Amino acid sequence: MCLTACEFESRPGHHNMKKGIDYTGITVVFLCHDGNGRFIMAKRSNQCRDEGDKWDVGADSLDFDEQVERALHREIKEEYCTDVINSSYLGFRDVHRINEGHKTHWLALDHLVQVSKDQVAIGEPHKIVELKWFNLENMPDAISSHSQLPIFWKKYKDELKNQLQVPVDRVN
Repeated sequence: MCLTACEFESRPGHHNMKKGIDYTGITVVFLCHDGNGRFIMAKRSNQCRDEGDKWDVGADSLDFDEQVERALHREIKEEYCTDVINSSYLGFRDVHRINEGHKTHWLALDHLVQVSKDQVAIGEPHKIVELKWFNLENMPDAISSHSQLPIFWKKYKDELKNQLQVPVDRVN
């Protein structure tokens, strides 16, 4: 028997389902840069869904019926108070983790995005406690970073080098 989304959601016990835990979540991820080899990263607050007090690139879940490009622009404006100058799709990651004893599954749609350094500010203080510009020589270490960052860097190292024309061989 096939159910529509509304029929499924209205069944007992299904209205409190959680993205990434009860079903595969989709997240739009963005590494924002200034066009001069500097990247903005946010220190996550303890009110975030997971991995509070860790440095991370920007991301948020895709809303139902929302286009990916629209979500990308919306989230960058919400999180960093700036507009997108240009963006490119890097690829996706199939992310399986254990978080607080629960298996999680997310599809991460990864983007490289240029923004205006002068406009960047914290737009969601309940989720972000600090913003900081890094370059590839002074990135946060693995212990103070989100668990997915080393995988992100490893996967896109060559693509970042090609698109940004900056040396990325120092990325672990």
